[in-house]
Amino acid sequence: MAIIAPDIGIDLGTSNTLVYVKHKGVVLNEPTLMVVTGGQKKSVKAFGEDARLMLGRTTGEYQSVRPLEDGVIKDYDMTEYMLEFFIRKAIGMSRLVRPRGLITIPSRVTAIERRAVREAAENAGIRKGALHLIEKPFAAALGSGLPVFEPRGSMVVDIGGGTTEVAVISLGGIVVSRSVRVGGIRMDAAIINFIKREFNMLIGDRTAEDVKFDLGAALPMNDVRRAFVRGRDLVTNLPQTAEITSTMVYEALKAPCQAILAAIQYVLERTPPELAGDVMRSGIHLTGGGALLCGMDRFIATELDMPVLLAKEPMDCAALGIGQLAEDLELLQRMCQSAPQRDEEEETTF
Repeated sequence: MAIIAPDIGIDLGTSNTLVYVKHKGVVLNEPTLMVVTGGQKKSVKAFGEDARLMLGRTTGEYQSVRPLEDGVIKDYDMTEYMLEFFIRKAIGMSRLVRPRGLITIPSRVTAIERRAVREAAENAGIRKGALHLIEKPFAAALGSGLPVFEPRGSMVVDIGGGTTEVAVISLGGIVVSRSVRVGGIRMDAAIINFIKREFNMLIGDRTAEDVKFDLGAALPMNDVRRAFVRGRDLVTNLPQTAEITSTMVYEALKAPCQAILAAIQYVLERTPPELAGDVMRSGIHLTGGGALLCGMDRFIATELDMPVLLAKEPMDCAALGIGQLAEDLELLQRMCQSAPQRDEEEETTF
């Protein structure tokens, strides 16, 4: 009796990767991160959550690697190794059993970037000719419960780790979209640079992320919060501690927040009038981990004078969206008919 692998959906993000298995739901949510050692021939020591625990605490022999940058593949070989690990961990089968799959990609990526994702996924274990590339804002909108197949406009803003995807969707297709390389990682970098400039101190990526969640906000806060952060003095190279406030972190995050707002304005200005009216009535829907930044919804609503709604599970929306497509092949076919794949590869069948 032949063993058939379940269909899977992969939300491939710069910061985190989620895997949805048909009939099981989201079974894996781990950092898109690896720890490697060696020179040209790298040896992988840890993936995902295990690699995150080692972040900033490795010796000179080890190196932390994010195989994706700004939503697209930066290191092809490492991406392939990581995908293979996540796929096998999710479905628990040998490499001989190859599932059909769906993978999210940023909107408006180049044909070369699409081809790189396809080849890496197929080499990692997805059945050749049975892979669909789904634009992330569409998956996020579907997963957040928006009526993407109805004849009315729905607007989604997916703030991920490497990119922010803004799109207006109607009748199963993306009408207008904008992808900007600003997300959670740029926010972390802004905090690192602010502390370096103000305190002459260097902090690590994990510390910056903690500061963002504990003190970060897109709007000024009424109650100023304080925290002590530890890092390395750039003059003495000795450990240093500094007290920072939520006001400081707000100032540090102004630029990335304004870049996200500009992307939303760009899409709204290019949205057909009838669909723009729909968006005004139904509001802007926020998804992605960056949407959880304190006050992000109120910041956008205040600047644009429009209703803004935060999705129920913002970090899972894209994975849940491709999960719906994996569960319902008729829905997938309907999407493909409404918005034909822009991939220049061979036709994909399911």
